[in-house]
Amino acid sequence: MSAAFRAALARAPFAERDAWVDAFLGIDEVPDDDPSLPRGCVPYLPCAVDVLMRMVDQAGVRDNDVFVDVGSGVGRAAAFVHLLSGAEVIGIEIQPALVQASRERFPHLSVLEGDAASLGVERGTVFFLYCPFSGERLETLLAALPRDHEIRVCCVDLPLPPCAWLTLESTSEGDLAIYRSR
Repeated sequence: MSAAFRAALARAPFAERDAWVDAFLGIDEVPDDDPSLPRGCVPYLPCAVDVLMRMVDQAGVRDNDVFVDVGSGVGRAAAFVHLLSGAEVIGIEIQPALVQASRERFPHLSVLEGDAASLGVERGTVFFLYCPFSGERLETLLAALPRDHEIRVCCVDLPLPPCAWLTLESTSEGDLAIYRSR
């Protein structure tokens, strides 16, 4: 499926790929952000398809990976990465309405409701962070990431605080950074 999906996406005009993916995935409406969104958390904002494609390619996301989307919203990035790579995906989202929308739209994906800074996902091998939060919450998440196996942390528009156990592997066009555990 991943090769066929990638080929179909490549036929879509570049400027229309985000809309094409949304139509393919059946994403037409997104619930409003919860007014009780904790301080420091970022409202739902979908990541651009071209950035997700670069992330999958540069981080080497494969079908034997467990991809964890931190701040998964309606599940768009998780579903896209699954289709592109075949990886098992886990979404983590704090907003109940977005969790419900994701579970209804993508029942085959695993979506956890709660604060990613306190939910451990020990099986994850690739962690995706598109500016879900920063500061102390980000430091708490980084401290909770698994260290018993190699992981990759993929960040979009999010500089990580220094972590002795993570090495910057690559950067791409200033918006995507991929770190690998030592």
